[in-house]
Amino acid sequence: MTSPGPRSVELPVAIRAAIVAHARAEDPNEACGLIVGDRPAADGGQALRWVPTGNLAASPFRYEIDPEALLRLTIETEAADEVFWAIVHSHTHSPAVPSPTDLRLAFYPDALYILVSLDPAEADPATGAESLRAWRILDGVAHEVEIRPGG
Repeated sequence: MTSPGPRSVELPVAIRAAIVAHARAEDPNEACGLIVGDRPAADGGQALRWVPTGNLAASPFRYEIDPEALLRLTIETEAADEVFWAIVHSHTHSPAVPSPTDLRLAFYPDALYILVSLDPAEADPATGAESLRAWRILDGVAHEVEIRPGG
């Protein structure tokens, strides 16, 4: 099966650092938030900013972005002619790979799904950095997208 694209994306280092800091701060529960971009990543869009959100589920096993916050962010993003570039959440004790629940609840086909793993066994062996991986999820199938560091 061919990947729907993009093959790779550039994620600003500052956004990556903010995502990891938010995930650590929310531990032991899963953290979540959104990356707003100028266009969808598959259309060559760029990540513009990170917007952390609360996990309404307050759970180490699942996340739920507060519907009121999601509605507000949707209105603000659309009014600015921007998009949800990525939906982000953490896995506290498992790899940065979409779970069956993540696949079932992937309601934004144009957005990437970025997961960060806080499991020390998943960290980069050379740097100790948390595993952060991106996925495009279409029709319940996850396609990995390479993340390149950006400015």
